[in-house]
Amino acid sequence: MSQDARYMALALSLGRRGQGSVWPNPAVGCVIVNNNRVVGRGWTQPGGRPHAETHALSQAGAAAYGAVAYVTLEPCAHTGKTPPCAQALINAGVARVVIACTDSDPRVSGRGVEMLKAAGICVETGLLEAEARADHAGFFLRINDGRPMLSLKLATSVDGRIATASGESQWITGATARRMVHGLRSRHDAVMVGGGTVRQDDPSLTVRDLGIDRQPTRIVISNGLDIPLDSRLAQTAADIPLILCHGPEAPKNHIRDWQDRGATLLSCDARQGYVDPVDMMQKLGACGLTRIFCEGGGQIAASLLTFDLVDRLIGFTAGVTIGADGLPGIAPLHLNRLSNAPRFTLDSIAQTGSDTVQIWSRR
Repeated sequence: MSQDARYMALALSLGRRGQGSVWPNPAVGCVIVNNNRVVGRGWTQPGGRPHAETHALSQAGAAAYGAVAYVTLEPCAHTGKTPPCAQALINAGVARVVIACTDSDPRVSGRGVEMLKAAGICVETGLLEAEARADHAGFFLRINDGRPMLSLKLATSVDGRIATASGESQWITGATARRMVHGLRSRHDAVMVGGGTVRQDDPSLTVRDLGIDRQPTRIVISNGLDIPLDSRLAQTAADIPLILCHGPEAPKNHIRDWQDRGATLLSCDARQGYVDPVDMMQKLGACGLTRIFCEGGGQIAASLLTFDLVDRLIGFTAGVTIGADGLPGIAPLHLNRLSNAPRFTLDSIAQTGSDTVQIWSRR
């Protein structure tokens, strides 16, 4: 690996620190190097500001003059709530800027590079671009397609079951796998489940035991809003953001009850008696969300897979068998041909405690 690539890899690792806490902004990393010495490190701060470049420049101070800046995404060129990062790099006297990937946001899209070049700064793009695009996938999907990236998590027995016939599901996987799930939640903007999961498990959908202050937004999908008002979600709706995605015919009194408790209600189109997942994802994108971590249940998983809305599949498998009478991790997909089955590419497989975890990405 070249020296430039090592510095960019460091910038990418810094940028990942912001994942889950900076939406709707991208989680960018920046490293500033002068005479082969790192003089500034930055990443997008919680809430989306300061941006990574500003954060790194404030640390570098005068040492940024004549330095090289490694940035995981093209510096912004527009004035929003803060001045353009491209101008901040120009003002600091940076001599060279290495960019992993350009920004498809029409407010930027090449303009940041043009600003830097017009100021006489040497600009290079495309270093570790594939890694950067994977890190920024949620941001790009929202900008280009109007929806967030979605990771679907399945925690199943060897034979693909998420509960026994009686509905018992706690716990199929072990403590190490469950702790990893909390880490994954923390790196997403929101955690999503269906109403059936809420009725069966009464989850809080929070990140616990990792020492973080910010909690991801909770999302529940329920066409008729038939979710218990004495649930943990209802009790915490005023303190931790909660979005309820419901159909157009949801009872108005249910809507008022949840609004009174502090939840955000999102009315979505209906499709065959369920919330339309395509319309729902577009509306969640309009809310600014870029990364969603879906934890089921089976009907939600099937719906998202059917409409090609799953970008990453994260499968935890425990060494236990439940049998055909158990509840499947994915409801029927009604496939007539194997060629129509959703397929994914294996990214990694590892042991976590007594379980395994496989991470797959869309083909």
